[in-house]
Amino acid sequence: MEKICSYVTIFLILAIGNAILATAGDPDILKDFLVPPSLDPSTITRQYFTFTGFRHLSNVNLTGNTTALVTKATLKEFPALEGQGVSVSAIIYPPSGINLPHVHPRASELLMVLQGSLEVGFVDSTNKLFTQTLQAPDMFIFPKGLVHFQVNTKTDSPSKALGVFGSANAGTVSLPSTLFGSGISAEILAVAFKTDEETISKLIEANK
Repeated sequence: MEKICSYVTIFLILAIGNAILATAGDPDILKDFLVPPSLDPSTITRQYFTFTGFRHLSNVNLTGNTTALVTKATLKEFPALEGQGVSVSAIIYPPSGINLPHVHPRASELLMVLQGSLEVGFVDSTNKLFTQTLQAPDMFIFPKGLVHFQVNTKTDSPSKALGVFGSANAGTVSLPSTLFGSGISAEILAVAFKTDEETISKLIEANK
């Protein structure tokens, strides 16, 4: 009886472990592809599997910008990604431009530099900073859920990159707007950052 209980316990542990792994990323699908309820599957053509939202980027005017221009092809913009476990962002950095510190809670990101150079980095859960200077066509991986950033090291030319995610809906949590633009009180933030409420109020105003 004791041996049977041990087998049952092991089975339950394995089952729970598999359930956790199964929910760690996008769920598996039981069809070739998924179609939104609003569409008739018989009307699906090659256009459904095509995304053209990056075409306009060749004519983007970056004058006056200091932050990176991020154009996403996620589940929201490209419904055919439903269940496929992948999405992409095209990122254009103005001269000296920055992609502000942020987090993708549901996926890791593989960044590939297409043009120019970038200073990239992330901070792990022990507060250790990993940085690297990349040249086209270098790649860098940002582990899932960790704070990371990119900076164009060129002062006279833009840089371009593609971010590839292991989820159709990786999500993006921008630290500046989340901390100072989400409604958290200045009093709480002042304590957290060991500063005064006046300074925090200025940061809140800047992120409106």
